[in-house]
This record gives sequence, structure tokens and C-alpha cells, in this order.
Amino acid sequence: MYLEADRRLRKNREVGFASRSTMTSDGSRPQMEHDEAELIMEDGRVYRNPTEVKMSQIVLPCHANHRKELSVGQLLKWMDSTACLSAERHAGCPCVTASVDDIHFERTIGVGQVVNIRAKVNRAFNTSMEVGIVASCEDLYSNSHWKVCQAFATFVARSTGTEKVQLKQLVPRTHREQVEYSVAAERRRMRLIHIDTMKDLLNSTSFQSSTSEGVDEGQDEEKEVPAERTRVESVELVLPPHANHQVSTFGGQIMAWMENVATIAASRLCNAHPTLRTIDMFYFRGPSQVGDRLILKAIVNNTFKNSMEVGVCAEAYQGEEPLRHINSAFMTFEVLDEEGSPRPLPPIRPEPKDGKRRYQEAIARKKIRLDRKYIISCKYTEMPLSVPWDTTNQVYLSYNNIFALKMLAARNKWVLSSKKNNVKLYTLEENQTLSFRVEAEVKVPAARAFLLLSDLSRRPEWDKHYKQCELIVPVDEDDQIYRVLTPSVSEGGRVQDFILLASRRPPCDNGDPYVVALRSVTLPTHPPTDDINRGEVFCAGFTIYEVSESVSKINYYNQTNPGVLPYIAPDIAGLSSSFCSTFLSCNKFLLENRTGPSVISNAAL
Repeated sequence: MYLEADRRLRKNREVGFASRSTMTSDGSRPQMEHDEAELIMEDGRVYRNPTEVKMSQIVLPCHANHRKELSVGQLLKWMDSTACLSAERHAGCPCVTASVDDIHFERTIGVGQVVNIRAKVNRAFNTSMEVGIVASCEDLYSNSHWKVCQAFATFVARSTGTEKVQLKQLVPRTHREQVEYSVAAERRRMRLIHIDTMKDLLNSTSFQSSTSEGVDEGQDEEKEVPAERTRVESVELVLPPHANHQVSTFGGQIMAWMENVATIAASRLCNAHPTLRTIDMFYFRGPSQVGDRLILKAIVNNTFKNSMEVGVCAEAYQGEEPLRHINSAFMTFEVLDEEGSPRPLPPIRPEPKDGKRRYQEAIARKKIRLDRKYIISCKYTEMPLSVPWDTTNQVYLSYNNIFALKMLAARNKWVLSSKKNNVKLYTLEENQTLSFRVEAEVKVPAARAFLLLSDLSRRPEWDKHYKQCELIVPVDEDDQIYRVLTPSVSEGGRVQDFILLASRRPPCDNGDPYVVALRSVTLPTHPPTDDINRGEVFCAGFTIYEVSESVSKINYYNQTNPGVLPYIAPDIAGLSSSFCSTFLSCNKFLLENRTGPSVISNAAL
């Protein structure tokens, strides 16, 4: 029964192996690997994103540090300038940097090599827009390329008057633009709750007890370095070369100055030259202009085994006016040995009161940083099937859940396998995985269909594969965790259960779909049992588009794995059409419940 599906999987593994062999001479992937085929417009010209801006700079000794590598501060200035020009192309007026997401520096750039920076607007909201930035390095002698870092910056349009500038909407043209456009809404949502996530973690009783024990017990006092020893304070006068055409200080220039004092603070801790690895998400709290004096302060907040966190604060003033808080940032440094491996660092002795607060907050940021890097920054195809869930990583698991489904839905190589009663079954073979998609239109308003399908507790009413569905953790209005019990595929076999995180999102703007995403998580309160097979769902869910006020188009996606494949293999192999009967049952369920509220109340949870 499963021979056809297995054949497709074997074939896809061979294709995946061949695709992984494309490398440059130094073993890195080519710079343009993810570029799409050129889009030819009606007039014969090759399409280029109208907001895209490119910058190429050769690294000179004046741009480098003691290791003859491009200083991160200089790189940040170039990245900010490129992104600002891209934002202004779309807005048609001056723009300022509002925030920058986490930046992870993967590789370094040496003197004589070329930095290629590309920036384009991914999505415009009401008065702000997200700009995606990619910095890569080019070695002119070996003709090799490698990625250095990627960043997402938020820019705000700024007019000469006091009124806010209403931005025009961006229309994505290519497949890649559509993907970034879709995911940008989820990234924006995460930025807006970033500060609350930090506060929730710091207020957690378990976190407070664990960090207070670490501060009280301390480490070897003889090896501890007093935090006060690492304190740095420096002043900069903002001159015209540091400002843009609005006479406001370049955000990239402020970041470069902050990186400079942070590097000095890190060097004082270890008596060595550190390497900057990560800059946490940060916000510009206020503007700075030509003539301002910027006071930059830095101190090591905490040290971990092979890394340290440095906190930096930038304040501005003119004349006798009080200090204005411009920006705060947190940077993670490592010290590399001769072989390029991180070396152990001495522990820090925090100062009383504020020092202990910064010490504890650094631990919280490390927790959040690891969650963001592990769950968000890595490709969703690189994640294990089930990730442990807790309240501290919920925000990022929810993001990845939505992101994975949107990425799967955005794939453009879906193949129509069968069609019956206007229900279509598509398959996709990619990255050594087999995915399927079921599509049909229903005469139910999209908002109502979203409400019904996002409530998994009602899915047994129409899906025979859901024998029982129990809500076990009502996380919040947008996320719930369910335990699903499914019957055995083979006669006499054991039933399966799944622990699923269900994340739902209404449209961010006109044309966006309703999204219900599902993925497996693990809970200590619900471990696997011997009498039931624990199944796992990697990526599944619904996208619901509004066709008209009374009609919606529903797509169901599932990225298969050995636990899911037996349920769908007969349909993929053409030996069954159970997908059609399941979707017709779903249609009947939706029609019978088409009247009612179209919003989810907190009481329902």
C-alpha cells in the first residue's frame, strides 16, 4: 500500500543529497543560492524590487580592528545606511530607525575582502515598515562568498510636520517577496510583546529563586572580577558627518559608538581582545541631532562559561538640559583562542543593588536569547519534532509554529495528485520530506470557518482521525495546547496520541489569510505511556482565505513523518480518496454551524 509513497521519499532523498553538493571553493554556499529565477515583466525588462538597495564596500585598514577584521561598528553603519535608503525609497520621505531585531554574526570579514549589503522593504504597516538586510562577504581572489549576518530593522517615516506619514502598502511580486511579506506580520507581533516577555520571565517565581541562589552562592571569589572594573564611560560630539539629511544622528553611527565602548568593557574583564557575536533586539527611544553630546556607558553585566553580556546605554544632552535616554543595547562577546575556539571566562562579581539586578536580567536575556536563536533563527526544517514547552519560550514556539506553516504554504512546487468533488489533493517533495495539501471552497464566511476550525476540541465531530481531543493548557487567546487521541491505522494496533500546540492568527491586513498552525510539543505533565504510541506532528494546519462575504477557500497542510504517513499514504498513492470524504465531512460541519459569532471570547477558553 505504501510503496508509491516510499518511492517518492527515496527519490526525494536523492534529490536532496544532490542539492547539498553546491558549494563554493571554501565550503560555503554561494551568495545567490536562495535567489529566484528572474521575473520577466510585460515590457521585457527583468523585474527588480523597487525598494531594493545594494551597497558594496571593500574593507580597508581604517575599517579594521587589531585582528585585521572589519569592525562590527563599521558594518552596522553600512547596514543602517543601506536599510534607511531602502525605507525612504518606499516612503518617499525621510525615515528614521526605530528598532533592530537580534543580529547574530556568523562569520568575520578581513581586510581586502568586499562587503555586499542588500536591503529591501518586506512589508509596510500604517506608519512603520520592516526592512530586511543581508550582509555577505566576497573574496575577490578565491571567488567565494559567505553570509555574515541577517537583520530585520523597523523604520518610521518622518515628515517635516507633526502629522504621521501614512505609508502605502507594498505589493509583493515574487515568491520570495510573498513569503517575507507574510512572515513580517508575525515578526512585528513578536516585537510588540518582546518587553512583556522579559518582564514575565523576571517576575517568574522559579526564575527569581534560581537566579538569587546563583548570586548569593557565587563562584570562586579569588577568580571573580569586580564588575566596577569593566565600567566604561565615553562622550562623543555629534558632527555633520555623523548625521543624515535630516540633521539627525545616524542610527548606525550610534550603534558603532555603542559597540566601541562595549568592546572596551569586555576587554577589561578578560585582558584580551573580544569578538562580538550577538546584539539583542533593541529600540531607539528618542532622536539625537547635530550638536548633541552623547554619553556612552558600558559595563559587563554577567559572564557565562564562554561568553559575557555587556550592557550599553546612550544618553544625549545639549547645554544645561537634562540627559535624554537615546538607546540601550545588550551585546554578547566571546574571547577566541589561537584555534578560534571560545575560551573560558572569569566570573563576575556584581555590584550591590543595580549590579545584582543587571546580573539577574542578563540570565533572563540569555534564556530568551537561546530560545530566540534556537527556535526562530534556525530553519524550521532543522528543529526536532517535539520541543519542550514552558511559559518562557511560548512566544517563540508560537512564532515558529505560524512561521513554519506560512513557509510550507508559500512553496511553489505543489503538484496536483488527485481531484474529486471539487476537493483537490496536492503533494510536495522537498528537503527529504513529503508534504500534502487539501484545498476546497466552502460556503461559510472566512471568520466563522476560522473560529470553528481553530477550536480543536470540536474536530472529532468531523475528522475520523481525531478520536478524542482534550484542551489541557489554555495558554492565551491565540495559543492552546491539546492532547489528541487517534485510532490505530492497522487492525489490532495501538492507538496514538499527540500533544499539539495550536496557534491561530486573524489577518493582519486585507488579503492575508486566517491561520491555524499545529505542531508537537512536550509537556512534563503528559509524558508518553507504554500502552499508547506517542505520535508527533512537525508542521500542519489551515489557511483560510476570504473569497467573498459568504465563501472561503480552505487549505489544510501537513508535513508528513513516519507517524503521519500511514494515514495519508493510500491517498498519495492513488489507492484511496479518504481525503475527499474527510473534507466533505468538514464542509458539512461548517455549514451546520455557519451561523454564530465570528470572534473568540476569553470565556470560551
